[in-house]
Amino acid sequence: MDFSKVLDKAYHGLPVSEVAEAPVDALYGVSAADAEKLKAAFGIKTVRDLATNKYFLAAQAIVDEADDLED
Repeated sequence: MDFSKVLDKAYHGLPVSEVAEAPVDALYGVSAADAEKLKAAFGIKTVRDLATNKYFLAAQAIVDEADDLED
């Protein structure tokens, strides 16, 4: 994956291990205000927190299952 397309410019070229621990606003299109809302609602502070959040994982599993049924 070309991470430069999904990361804020400040995070381009960093090792993915560092990006995983970066604040969620490291993701292109996620503002500092969005990051604060994710933190308040779900306790999400980092890209890793977002990727491993149980609600987001559940939503992804539901969509994957629905997509499999459509095939």
